[in-house]
Amino acid sequence: MSLLETIRQPKQRKLLMSAGLSWMFDAMDIGMLSFIIADLSLKWQLTPQQTGFFTSINSIGMVFGAAAAGYLADRYGRKSILLWTLLIFSIATGLSAAATGYAVLCILRFIAGFGLGGELPVASTLVSESVAAKDRGRAVVLLESFWAAGWIASALIAYFVIPKYGWQAAFIIGGLPAFYALYLRRSIEDPPRYKKQAAQQKSDSVSFRQKFKSVWAGPHRRATIMLWVLWFTVVFSYYGMFLWLPSVMLLKGFSLVKSFEYVLIMTLAQLPGYFTAAYLIEKLGRKFVLVLYLVLTAISAAWFGISTTEGALIAAGICLSFFNLGAWGAMYAYTPELYPTSVRSTGVGLAASFGRIGGVIAPYMVGLLVARQYEIGTIFWIFFITIIVGVIAVLWLGVETKGKELID
Repeated sequence: MSLLETIRQPKQRKLLMSAGLSWMFDAMDIGMLSFIIADLSLKWQLTPQQTGFFTSINSIGMVFGAAAAGYLADRYGRKSILLWTLLIFSIATGLSAAATGYAVLCILRFIAGFGLGGELPVASTLVSESVAAKDRGRAVVLLESFWAAGWIASALIAYFVIPKYGWQAAFIIGGLPAFYALYLRRSIEDPPRYKKQAAQQKSDSVSFRQKFKSVWAGPHRRATIMLWVLWFTVVFSYYGMFLWLPSVMLLKGFSLVKSFEYVLIMTLAQLPGYFTAAYLIEKLGRKFVLVLYLVLTAISAAWFGISTTEGALIAAGICLSFFNLGAWGAMYAYTPELYPTSVRSTGVGLAASFGRIGGVIAPYMVGLLVARQYEIGTIFWIFFITIIVGVIAVLWLGVETKGKELID
């Protein structure tokens, strides 16, 4: 029996596939950026600071998109906001192919990031609310596994398309998911849990400020502190490492094509990372899987930073992909379970939004450190320490939610 078949109801499997494909397109878009910037830095002769800012501008858009979409999804429904965010990022990505200069491209990537940042927390909340407690964690991690499929697709596009047709072709491919929104419009619905809550509160217009205060109210404050620290450390380390991965391979002396080839091999390890986390999360619990995978991610980051041979780099990169993406899956499964339905999407969106600040800082920081000729090993030790901070937050403040029904 496959992991997907363990999600028992056909309707839930259809929802998982539908939301998962939109998630895959998100990952493909973000993944292609790391390859596109490696190509652009050579063709446009970008400085390390410009490279760092370009990788950060996408995350700046995601900061605002996650916060806005989380609130709007609580107010207007998960489905409609999921569709709008998918359209925003797809159209902005397609238009990026026509950018003639660095500034225009950065503006379009900010808009695309707004859509991307909004879609991810809304999709995970929608799936979490639609699946029974005994399958919920596994379902959300399986949703996250589509991220690996998207990164693999981006690596394949980079390897076969960018060297031959240029970075513009990659952006055109990234704009195609706009057409997928037409299918999503008919294939998904808001969860019954949300519809019931919305019907009870249809006359109650709650402002973003009130929702924000609710997330930080006494019953949720401990969870919110833990999640904001966790999201910041995970997003900081992920975007700092993975958006720079092809460029780091170039800095270590490999050619552009060879760097893309090695990153593709590393990316393939993301899928088993998700699938093992999906299996373990309902067996051993959210906290255990999060802590285990994050600790092993930190060790892999340190190992990658100090590696010099081809074999060591590939082995460390495979471990980094495996454990880091498994931790992402567990985090997305865990986050919606800590809030009631009325503020769930807002809580997830705000945690993701705060985390995206780490995604803004880290790529730009790497650019500055590379420009100042810091060793790659030193930079990756920063990510080691950051991830350990997230581990401490989960151990100290986290509660186990395995098998518990969502709060209404």
